[in-house]
Amino acid sequence: MAEFSPMMQHYLKTKEQYQDCLLFYRLGDFYEMFFDDAITASRELEITLTGKECGQEERAPMCGVPYHAAETYIARLIGKGYKVAICEQLEDPKTAKGIVKRDVVRVVTPGTVIESNMLDEKKNNYIMAIYKMGLYFGLAACDVSTGDFMATQIKEENNFAKLLDELARFSPAEIVVNELLFNSQEEMNKIRERFSVYITKQSDNAFKQETEKLLSNYKVIDNKGDEITNVQEQLLTITAINGLLEYLNETQKIKLEHINRIQVYKTTKYMALDVNARRNLEITERMRDKGKKGTLLWVLDKTATSMGGRHLRRWLNDPLIDVAEINKRLEAVKELKENLILRGDIITALKKIYDIERLVRKNCLWKCKWKRYDFTQEFIKTIARNKKTAK
Repeated sequence: MAEFSPMMQHYLKTKEQYQDCLLFYRLGDFYEMFFDDAITASRELEITLTGKECGQEERAPMCGVPYHAAETYIARLIGKGYKVAICEQLEDPKTAKGIVKRDVVRVVTPGTVIESNMLDEKKNNYIMAIYKMGLYFGLAACDVSTGDFMATQIKEENNFAKLLDELARFSPAEIVVNELLFNSQEEMNKIRERFSVYITKQSDNAFKQETEKLLSNYKVIDNKGDEITNVQEQLLTITAINGLLEYLNETQKIKLEHINRIQVYKTTKYMALDVNARRNLEITERMRDKGKKGTLLWVLDKTATSMGGRHLRRWLNDPLIDVAEINKRLEAVKELKENLILRGDIITALKKIYDIERLVRKNCLWKCKWKRYDFTQEFIKTIARNKKTAK
């Protein structure tokens, strides 16, 4: 049997590492897909399926999308429940000797989407890691687009019921679970039944407790803003945090510098609302079609910024039970209600503010991208030299 062509051998080697993803393989101005990925993408995206010579008797099934329109196609695939691995060219094809060096630079999953056109501007897009140990759970939730990162542990009565309540609170787009929870068929079936969420199994090694490394790289604080020093009481929380950070590192391939603070909270800080209560009250979505219109959020949301919209959603999902905090919030509302001029000035000022949370994330990622590609750095240096020569 004839060997595959050198390019196809590299493709297949890369695909082996990302078998649960559709591999977008950069060839010139297109991202190409081959074999089963091509058949799947052709069907889901309704694009033409062709073939490519690959060193075998039969041509390899192939389809592709233009690189400049890739975000649109990736968004459609993510919406249909797929993960996409993006394999980029890491050197200039014009100067490369032999096959152009390529590697996966990012894996896009439902919970790690960062593109603005793929997100609801007034809704957080959470990814959650859940670590099960015996009857107890540790969980961590992060919105990669804003850098919000929260974690807690559940070690009380009705632990699984409380876990479902936390899932309903965050409504994550994706959850990462350890092997014990993934193999707990009854619990996984209940999660799948109640939530439309993408589930990824993570090995137990990814959840290993590297407490010193975590505390040295991230500021871990409690509800009052004080740094946590006694981690022995939060081992499940720390384990879940490590599992989520490991998954983010594996998929994003870069250090997410805008994620630098992790808040450890207690489930007792907020009013307990179970899954059925949230659904029946229609706080943020309707029971019938999951839409926003007609909900409590739809009635109250007059926010002028995307950040304000996300903040209001969190307030409604997390009703306070601390009397002092409630009165503090009511006093702020009262002041704005009674001072018409002040309220008007604030609204005018807020309308000029962009989505700073997500813009900071974009800035961090762009800096990392410039560092990643050596040939890009050389290209910048060449431009600078040409400008200097022209002067």
